[in-house]
Amino acid sequence: MASSPIGALLIDIGGVILTKGWDRHARRRAAERFQYDHDEVEDRHEIVVQTYEEGDMTLDEYLDHVVFFKERGFPRDDYKAFMFSQSKAYPDTICLFADLKAKYRMSVIALSNEGRELTIHRVRTFNLTQFIDFFVVSSFVHYRKPDLRIFHMALDQVLLPLDSVVFIDDTPLHVEVARGLGIKAIAHVDRETTATALSEMGLSL
Repeated sequence: MASSPIGALLIDIGGVILTKGWDRHARRRAAERFQYDHDEVEDRHEIVVQTYEEGDMTLDEYLDHVVFFKERGFPRDDYKAFMFSQSKAYPDTICLFADLKAKYRMSVIALSNEGRELTIHRVRTFNLTQFIDFFVVSSFVHYRKPDLRIFHMALDQVLLPLDSVVFIDDTPLHVEVARGLGIKAIAHVDRETTATALSEMGLSL
């Protein structure tokens, strides 16, 4: 086992190891696929998404308010299947974190904003438990990034000094918040730049 000054990685899911679960691009594709008024549905999404992502609304309740508040010409199950199908993996980034974990025997914690049903689908579909030890997800813990409480919950899982933890996220604001807490943080763009930044912190393959 190699040694490193870093003992844990806190990693975002959507935008880092997988595509975004249900972002504005996927929602626009849904509007085109199912032929409904995108702007009307998007306005309703913005009102309820926080409640859904904080785990206080199920996916079906979310859909009741956002899409199926009126009669539709398509089944709910088809719409949900479309939602789940939007998730794709970034294999190179997954391999980066899995290989670093294997080499350094560090903890890997997912720190993500996402609804429960989408998270469970994505974890199972892409076998994320192979290299992620814990999932601190907004819908599980009822706080969303950039709320400081979700960061503290993730830190409580590793119980390491702040200078032994690295946070990786593709949202600049979340990176800023982590740095404000004293956590080393990387603004993820792609596998290569993140691998370089980790190597400079002592984590190289």
